[in-house]
Amino acid sequence: MIEKTVTSLVEPCDPQLAAILQSEDERQAAVLRMIPSENYASPAVRATLASTLSNKYGEGYPGRRYYQGQQNTDAVERLAIERACRLFGYPHANLQALSGAPANLGVYTAFLKPFEGRIMAMRLDHGGHLTHGSPVSVTGQWFEIRHYGCDEQDRLDMDEIRRMALEFRPHVLVCGYTAYPRVIDFARFGEIAREVGAISLADVSHIAGLIAGGAHPSPFPHIDIVSFTTHKTLRGPRGAIILSQKPEHAEAIDKAVFPGLQGGPHFATIASVAVALHEAESEGFRNYSAQVVKNAQALAAQLMEKGYHVVSGGTDNHLLLVDVRKSAGLPGKRVAELLEEVGVVLNFNTVPNASDRQKPLFPDGIRMGTPSLTTRGMKENHMAAVADFMDRAMKNMKAGKLEKDESPWKDPAAAAALTAEIRAFALSFPTFTW
Repeated sequence: MIEKTVTSLVEPCDPQLAAILQSEDERQAAVLRMIPSENYASPAVRATLASTLSNKYGEGYPGRRYYQGQQNTDAVERLAIERACRLFGYPHANLQALSGAPANLGVYTAFLKPFEGRIMAMRLDHGGHLTHGSPVSVTGQWFEIRHYGCDEQDRLDMDEIRRMALEFRPHVLVCGYTAYPRVIDFARFGEIAREVGAISLADVSHIAGLIAGGAHPSPFPHIDIVSFTTHKTLRGPRGAIILSQKPEHAEAIDKAVFPGLQGGPHFATIASVAVALHEAESEGFRNYSAQVVKNAQALAAQLMEKGYHVVSGGTDNHLLLVDVRKSAGLPGKRVAELLEEVGVVLNFNTVPNASDRQKPLFPDGIRMGTPSLTTRGMKENHMAAVADFMDRAMKNMKAGKLEKDESPWKDPAAAAALTAEIRAFALSFPTFTW
């Protein structure tokens, strides 16, 4: 396997780091990875990331570089652009943004003036992203922000979003989220943006692979600009893509990314993204994307059957939120930390319409997803076991404030036995399969 090859190459040079890499390889195989923004990239994707393209530097775009020796890097970037455009239907793609946050900043830089531009997007504690105008992000400090949220059913109210847009008149209207489990109405968002004269931006970082695989509606042709990371449901490396329809938008975005925000692109990453895009064009990937959604829906159903409050009553995509304070009287952070102790790795997360105002580090909920589990070959029937593991662990967790050095488990021996059971279950699945 590629992991053993990497470790064996590093070990003679740096045994200390090689030991850490080996430990991470083993961790990823022995736990149930359920953070919705993580996945297992294929061996081909990871091998390309380690290619000799890591040795090459060059600023600019294909055919317009500021350095010599670019014949192969130009070919790689053109290939990646061609595949991105074909897969998502947009005529222009920029693959040079280093990750999702710089990609979104590139879009804002292209179309907004600092301290004058107006952005309307989902509030962070209802499922938005830091770069959608959070006050701790430069996007919330450099631009005027108006946030919308979910209604009492934890759904988007498109009539209310339209009303707010007509009042606020944003220059950029953002949809696409990090913790929203339902289908996004791209057509309606596009209509609202056109009505108020805004550029529509869909940040589909979480659902890009579902869109590519046909398991979620596409933003094309409704949305002007689409941004996304490539390492989540798309199963690529850590990178980003910005898609656009209009030539004037494409030109502005390219200038904003380079030379506006960064210098030379990471060519090995772009090549690795090209491999992931090629894989995403396959029938196997379409089957994978559909299975991700089936697994998430099965997991949601199992948890609801056990009495847990699943936000919005289920999911249409790869992730779900559970209000564990409402369900079990437990704080989200404690649940996430203790689930990791037994081998279920997800993250604590705010949930819409919580009874008390939540702090991001001490929220009421947990967020989980099925992309990684599905990559390992799990199906709907396996979600019953996963839900059972989680239920048994949470029922063993103590509620209320813990005294110093007090065990958080009602029955520590049962927690230890469950840890061994989950490890054996996880190790029965390979870390990458179609």
